Amino acid sequence: MPIVSISLNDEILSELDRIQKTMGFSGRSEIIRAGIRNLVAEEKQHSTLSGLIHAILMIVHDEESEQIVTGIKHNHEDLIGTHLHSKVDGNKCMELFLLHGDAEKISVMTRDFQTNKKMDNVKLVTM
Repeated sequence: MPIVSISLNDEILSELDRIQKTMGFSGRSEIIRAGIRNLVAEEKQHSTLSGLIHAILMIVHDEESEQIVTGIKHNHEDLIGTHLHSKVDGNKCMELFLLHGDAEKISVMTRDFQTNKKMDNVKLVTM
């Protein structure tokens, strides 16, 4: 197998070690491969979406990133039926968006959040 080098901060490295112990992975590489497989499967599922769809988009971020979330939200207002904001832990916030619209536009909105390094977690569930 080819070797790929990545840089991880201490927090992510600690999480990898915790997951390895609790889930029984044989090593860090196996965890990373499993994560990549999940990401690839999710992207394939989302890439086949077309037409008008309903979806739920969940974002977790630090309080300091609120302006970024607001900016992205305003760029996609035509898709948002309902938006819920909640403080979940310390300085963490969770945003839930109930979306309805063109699948490609919803994919763009999701990517806008996913590619922003300030977002802790981004999850799209389509219906």
